[in-house]
Amino acid sequence: MPQPHPRTAVARPVIAVAGLGIESSTFSPARTQAPAFHPLRDADVLTRYPFLAPGEPLRAAAHWRGALVGKSLPGGMVTAEAFAQLSDELVERVGALGPLDGLWYDIHGAMSVEGVQDAESVLLARIREAVGPDVLVSTSMDLHGNVSRELAHMSDLITCYRMAPHEDAMETKERAARNLVDLLASGAPRPVKAWVPVPVLLAGEQTSTRIEPAKSVYAAVAEVEAAEGVTDAAIWVGYAWADEPRNRAAVVVTGPDESAVSAGAERLARGFWDARHDFAFVAPTGTLDECLGAALSSTARPYFISDTGDNPTAGGAGDVTWTLHRLLERPEFTAEDGPSVIYASVPGPAAVETAVRAGVGARVTVTAGAEVDDRHAGPVTMTGVVHAVRHGDRDARTEVVLRVGGLHVILTTLRKPYHHERDFTDLALDPRGADLVIVKIGYLEPELFEMAADWKMALTPGGVDQDLVRLGHHRIRRPMFPFDPAMPDPDLTARIIPPSHTPLTGDDE
Repeated sequence: MPQPHPRTAVARPVIAVAGLGIESSTFSPARTQAPAFHPLRDADVLTRYPFLAPGEPLRAAAHWRGALVGKSLPGGMVTAEAFAQLSDELVERVGALGPLDGLWYDIHGAMSVEGVQDAESVLLARIREAVGPDVLVSTSMDLHGNVSRELAHMSDLITCYRMAPHEDAMETKERAARNLVDLLASGAPRPVKAWVPVPVLLAGEQTSTRIEPAKSVYAAVAEVEAAEGVTDAAIWVGYAWADEPRNRAAVVVTGPDESAVSAGAERLARGFWDARHDFAFVAPTGTLDECLGAALSSTARPYFISDTGDNPTAGGAGDVTWTLHRLLERPEFTAEDGPSVIYASVPGPAAVETAVRAGVGARVTVTAGAEVDDRHAGPVTMTGVVHAVRHGDRDARTEVVLRVGGLHVILTTLRKPYHHERDFTDLALDPRGADLVIVKIGYLEPELFEMAADWKMALTPGGVDQDLVRLGHHRIRRPMFPFDPAMPDPDLTARIIPPSHTPLTGDDE
């Protein structure tokens, strides 16, 4: 297809970096405000990326211009006001950078906004209006993002992580930036984009690349990418805890050869679809009582249990108290001579303030949780000894550990995910020496996975409930697996997406 102007090679292109990223559940009552994105601006944007540090080869290959990049912890829907505020500033900053050759659009891909559908596409459309049709855009995403036809259309290059957990996050971002530099330096035409929507919507905990079938499904990505005529290949699982038409799996393969990218996209899409019945949870699952029973009867220490329904790194409110109530009701956990148990965590600003005032070693009675999501249990009241206090955390602000017998409950001013060993040791806790560690998480992040002698996932309630069918999706495109398990095979032929400077017509199939 014709280019708006003939493309010529650019030896050292000018490239802007911009984007907003969050995974936001439409099934959570929580709302995300602008400060949660901790936006970086101007030159500070480049400090997010080690491969753009001074002296790095990729830094020297282009003139990099930071606009605005903001990344939030997963949470509830972004308010319309917050999205407008951040988007307006981002677009203004991009427009003020002057003539650009390229733009790297660093997003997550699962941002749900009040009153806005397909928010990342809406934002990219505004950016394109500001920079003009000649600017090449490379989009990098989480594999739990969503790729609508509009997003694929407005992106000249698009890619995502290939590992879950996301151990290749920075590698993916570097690939997106490098592909953009290489394309600009070559002067080659815009790549061909083959997009295949796959009507499957599964939780990340069912599609971890640590285990089959996702391990083999994603291994095929590198094989497709290595084919002649292909620049990049990607499979998106999609985001299961939002209810929009774009929420589903997708494949995009890009490159100069239409037949090669089409064949690669269809191969990857078919592989994902054919494996749909084989996807299983990454760890044994059960009710909370079943998981606790297994932990107490096991000699494996430390034994980890994922409190999955309120996982803050998937979009949960983080303050559901359902599991904590049940722990406190069990006398073996609140006894002084009971098993050593760590629970991470529950927000309670007033409880934290009381504990801080009292100081380490003091005995206090505090109430916390269920200020945002009280649908499953109310606030929890505990009496215990202040074990530790820590100030200044980027997410939690202030953290307190309250010891109730053998149960150590982490309380925070604001919700925080606990993924690293230091998250516990900084609070004078020894997770490796504990009998049981219960964390609001889905699959264990790498450090926790390495630490756990054994592990189960408790199917608990919350805004990111693992039982997707009972959540009540009504806006996703149907039929969709697993909501319609007997659905016929879908059309998995590659759709060739027109270049970004040409109109996109028809429906987002």
